[in-house]
Amino acid sequence: MNAVTAPAPAARPTYLAEFARLARVDWPANRMLCVACHGHSVPAGYFATPEVRPLESYPHLLHAALAAHYPHAVLNVLVTAIGGEESEQGARRFAADVLSHRPDVVTLDYGLNDRGLGLPRARSAWRQMIEQTLAAKIPLLLLTPTPDLASALLDPADLLSQHADQIRQLAAEYRVGLVDSYGKFQDFARAGGLIESLMSSRNHPNRAGHALVTQELAAWFP
Repeated sequence: MNAVTAPAPAARPTYLAEFARLARVDWPANRMLCVACHGHSVPAGYFATPEVRPLESYPHLLHAALAAHYPHAVLNVLVTAIGGEESEQGARRFAADVLSHRPDVVTLDYGLNDRGLGLPRARSAWRQMIEQTLAAKIPLLLLTPTPDLASALLDPADLLSQHADQIRQLAAEYRVGLVDSYGKFQDFARAGGLIESLMSSRNHPNRAGHALVTQELAAWFP
């Protein structure tokens, strides 16, 4: 009797292989490649609200990393994030604000603000965006949340941890990419790191925190 293979997220070495192939096509046969970062205040670049530092946030840091990795590529990292937004709001404008740009990769980051929605409503909104993206045949990277200093980062029962788990489950169910930001911050804390050193405010990372997310994001691009 064959063992049943449990669902798992997409395989990192191969998931964005087509993006990597296109990024290595030289002029004049190349074209612009677009990564769309959708979500709330963290990808929008908010630090200590109302201060916004987009050039220190993970979309810009990812752009710089991809430009170094693919020096012949024409790259655009498009930020469609809005501060204070949760996934139901993001889903309502997803087709118009994200898919209309025909991106080559989409990232979703709403876990931090979805605590106000609750798990079932958040799951439904994420499913809408995931299924629209897959229907358009666009690769997708789901991000677990960055921390909130008011939450218990290492407590599995904490609501933010539960949203992180739900995002991991969705990545496995749909076999899309998983960028486990929350897991990386947890690893940092377990190793004795001070989470406050990665935060610019209670619920927004500083540049070092964004760099931690960027490392996980960039690792998906072969």
